[in-house]
Amino acid sequence: MGDPVRKLGYAIAAWLVVLVVVVLRLTCRLRGHRDPRPALRSRSQPYIYSVLHAHQVAAIVGSEAGTGAMVSRSADGGLIVPVLRTCGVVPFRGSGRRHGQDKGGLTALSQLTEHVQRGCPAYLAVDGPRGPRNHVQKGIAVLSQRTNAAVINVVPVPQRRWIIARAWDRLQIPHPFTTIDYYFGEPIYPRPEENAEQYRQRIESAICRLEEQHDPAEAHIAQRAVERK
Repeated sequence: MGDPVRKLGYAIAAWLVVLVVVVLRLTCRLRGHRDPRPALRSRSQPYIYSVLHAHQVAAIVGSEAGTGAMVSRSADGGLIVPVLRTCGVVPFRGSGRRHGQDKGGLTALSQLTEHVQRGCPAYLAVDGPRGPRNHVQKGIAVLSQRTNAAVINVVPVPQRRWIIARAWDRLQIPHPFTTIDYYFGEPIYPRPEENAEQYRQRIESAICRLEEQHDPAEAHIAQRAVERK
């Protein structure tokens, strides 16, 4: 009895999330700043969005149709899949190893690699799914190296928002009818002489600087939380 009830609860929650995101897409004003995508598209340069887990709601609200996204196989990941599909984003289920066991991340990364090689963008919440906040995982570096895609760091900042302070990532939810400013970093490219860890560190440094520049209060709270661990 408990399992069907639990599944029904998750299904209802998933479609409530869909409703919230649809309302935000219809009511929020979206503004991009220093958007490099037109120049990248003009020369057929593939690209991957790099977004912090805290910003994923605003990122989905402003998502580009046809973007591929890696989503964990957890029940929480299942809540996001209907939202992504509603917004035209293609989900690939899987996440990194946990306790030495592969959670489908290798398969999802392989599928996402093929997606980017077909000329479609991809999106990763780079410090997810469990943090610590602002610690970029290696997957985006590997994906960029495999596909020669540029990494575009994006920090969305809603003018009005709710922040779930007890969540590890301090998840942000924009208010309806607010303006969301999307601050883009300069495209980052793989270098032939560096390994994935070195590349990961470059991406992490750049996205942390971008958040500190455009959302300093949240960036400082995140930094203090990391220092306490």
